[in-house]
Amino acid sequence: MINKEEMLEFMKEKAYSPMLSDELMKSLKIQEKEKKEFMKLLDEMESDGLIFKNRRNRYGLPERMNLVVGRLQGNTKGFGFLISDNQEMADVFISQENMGGAMNNDKVVAKIIKEKGNGRSEEGQIIKILKRENDSLVGTFENSTNFGFVVADDKRIFQDVFIPKSEINGASTGQKVVAEITKWPKPRRNPEGKIVEILGNKGDPGVDIVSVIRKYDLPEDFTPEIEEAADSLPDTIPKSEYLRRRDLRDVKMVTIDGEDAKDLDDAVSVKKLPNGNYLLGVHIADVSFYVRENDLIDREAQKRGTSVYLINRVVPMLPKKLSNGICSLNPQADRLAMTCMMEIDHSGKVVSHEIFESIIRTNERMTYTDVTKILKDNDPELIERYGYLVNDFKTMEELCLILRHKRMERGSIDFNFEECRIVLDDRGKPVDIRPYERDIANMIIEEFMLAANETIAEHMYWTELPFIYRIHENPDPEKIRTFNDFIYNFGYHIRGINKLHPKALQEIVEKVEGTKEEAIINTLMLRSLKKAKYSPECTGHFGLAARYYTHFTSPIRRYPDLTIHRIIREYLQGKITEKRRKKLKGFVNYAAKQSSEREIVAQEAEREVDDLKKAEYMSERIGKKYSGVISSVTPYGLYVELENTVEGLIHVSSLLDDYYSYDEDHHCFIGDMKKRVFRLGDKVNIVVSKVNIDEGNIDFTLDE
Repeated sequence: MINKEEMLEFMKEKAYSPMLSDELMKSLKIQEKEKKEFMKLLDEMESDGLIFKNRRNRYGLPERMNLVVGRLQGNTKGFGFLISDNQEMADVFISQENMGGAMNNDKVVAKIIKEKGNGRSEEGQIIKILKRENDSLVGTFENSTNFGFVVADDKRIFQDVFIPKSEINGASTGQKVVAEITKWPKPRRNPEGKIVEILGNKGDPGVDIVSVIRKYDLPEDFTPEIEEAADSLPDTIPKSEYLRRRDLRDVKMVTIDGEDAKDLDDAVSVKKLPNGNYLLGVHIADVSFYVRENDLIDREAQKRGTSVYLINRVVPMLPKKLSNGICSLNPQADRLAMTCMMEIDHSGKVVSHEIFESIIRTNERMTYTDVTKILKDNDPELIERYGYLVNDFKTMEELCLILRHKRMERGSIDFNFEECRIVLDDRGKPVDIRPYERDIANMIIEEFMLAANETIAEHMYWTELPFIYRIHENPDPEKIRTFNDFIYNFGYHIRGINKLHPKALQEIVEKVEGTKEEAIINTLMLRSLKKAKYSPECTGHFGLAARYYTHFTSPIRRYPDLTIHRIIREYLQGKITEKRRKKLKGFVNYAAKQSSEREIVAQEAEREVDDLKKAEYMSERIGKKYSGVISSVTPYGLYVELENTVEGLIHVSSLLDDYYSYDEDHHCFIGDMKKRVFRLGDKVNIVVSKVNIDEGNIDFTLDE
């Protein structure tokens, strides 16, 4: 029986023209008894957008039929853009009249109706909706005499949802609700739905974050069956594992995390060897021992893909019994682990390594703050308390700086972006926003995890087994040329731009460090790069200048890490047969794609909660003055980032001293009469003028 890859190869042949299913069966020598399975394959490929069946029931490749398959990205004004599954293809503009009843994020097929020209995108018309993504939505309910409607929180869903009187189910005007779609939109007809959950009154404590959780369909609770399955797992390690695994309970090791962390999935140990080299141990919670492939907990973890961190609450990938309990590397408790032990020389080279299953017992649960105080501040109280570990911390610092120096030398790009810490009170109200400092303790864990991830990736690459890698593809040359043109205005130039190496970009990062243009050049550089993702192919990580890279270190909160732990165990135990290899090959393809998609959802949800809380914080500071830096220039105004990482918009209409023209090439506004220039990286003084908490938008005006 033919598979998807073989079918696609057949249709890619130049001589191929769209065929009926019977014609395909004849050409591919598919027997009649295999017809049912063959038709199922065609249906699956069609629903995935890999092939298209036209009105004459003939099958072909979308791209050879002037069609584009991808996700629809809606716009508040009613039009949208189709983001093609083919990353090499530019976005396709979809006008409101050509939306075909599709909603934001639906997977669709569109035909091209206007070619690219005069600086405009190609224009398309949606002809088929492959998969609906908005079975329900979150919004604000409004009631009227005979019906109600819901205004979606996601402004990319521009149509209100009509709610018949019989389906209001007790909702009142102004409440945040979840509406289930019962009738999809059609041209000139809004979607119809029913209220299935009332989240609470807008502005009540916690309603905003719950709304985001529902909006992104994050599964907050586990079903009773899954909780029962987790509760049934043993609290103690079976005796057979003590006999089978390497016992590292006498090895001094610690976890180092943030103060609030509860899912402790990585521990580190380090010592100097007689030959002067370092022995670094990275010990990762062996979640795969407890979560078996395709069991209830595993299927749920796969669906979630990742834990989601929403300031003061977590939507976990695994039940608490696992994430905060038997898998968490809590101090002075025996735990199962997967260990990567590396001997590293004084140049930072891993000269030998070993990967094995272990039993560990961490000595302390350290925080980034305390380790930094020991190493940088020589805090006497902490040094006395952790005296038996102080020399280990100093050795960790030594090794960290060696590994970091080696990474920078090879060209790894190290952006110095300030992250923020949003502090909430007991009612969920933001009371402080401040930059999150990246100290030596953070760097220690970062470098040690990077070393383990690279070592594991290279080791498993040479086994030629199916695996999941973390890749970062080379940037688009056109975007890099545009970025190079921009930094030329500041006196910088990318070396070797025609055969770009990440080291050339790292050199720019180093040159701009400490300058007023640092933040903006780093930001634009990041925007010029592609996004990292999971892949079954080991194509390298551009940003890290790493030939081999994976995610091995967080199986409690990332599904790819859990998957590769299983593969590593089976490899170590010699259990991967040819049949198993084939099954794994198909699974890692699926898991890489699924995990990449879930990661994007998690990032969007986390960003939205941050924006909402920043807006809420600034809503009580209207009229206050701040200094900031112009972080982005758009046709409609200037975005300014404050020292606390809050970003707001100065709309061009509020620049009253002149008429200003937007210069796209130079990322600036220029006054028509006075020739005053506002450009990226400029420092400005602002006044907080307006805040829309619902949309997370903050408006500034210039303070002059």
